[in-house]
Amino acid sequence: MDASLQAGGSVLTRDGTWIEDHWQLLEDDAPVPAGAGTGVVLVSTPRLVAHPELLQQGIAGAWVAPETDVSALRPLLPSLRAIAVRFPVYRDGRGYSSATILRAHFGFRGELRAVGDILVDQLFYLQRVGFDSFGLRPDQGKAACQAALRSFSDSYQASATQPLPLFRRRGGVRGIAA
Repeated sequence: MDASLQAGGSVLTRDGTWIEDHWQLLEDDAPVPAGAGTGVVLVSTPRLVAHPELLQQGIAGAWVAPETDVSALRPLLPSLRAIAVRFPVYRDGRGYSSATILRAHFGFRGELRAVGDILVDQLFYLQRVGFDSFGLRPDQGKAACQAALRSFSDSYQASATQPLPLFRRRGGVRGIAA
């Protein structure tokens, strides 16, 4: 099994706390464990789309591979508690787009977690596109990760977590003297 799909260890939440990782991301050939509702068990997006009845068997949601078209999940979003977005290598940014689509365009309000090859340098930006938690590589220092969530006190641009750009939050555009 891919290391980014294994549960265990701890994950960082967007508020800077570390929690134990109880999530289990199932490969497509893995059977659904008995009592799946007791933890957070996720299956691949194609598997869930093909078998939506899995949601009645205790499956909490889906995991999204970089090449996954997240629009396939749209009809299922009201029933999903969680979605994990896989980053197989840190330089693959497609997961940022997946998160933005899920949060800003489709209105997903459940747990959204970045998993895989996640580095401390990515955390501030991952939270801005709507991730709630982060399964980081084990070599990333916990204190540095917590500090990275507060890298900047404010941002100019709108995001999933701040829908208004800075100039709109500061009272709009002021007239320019001629």
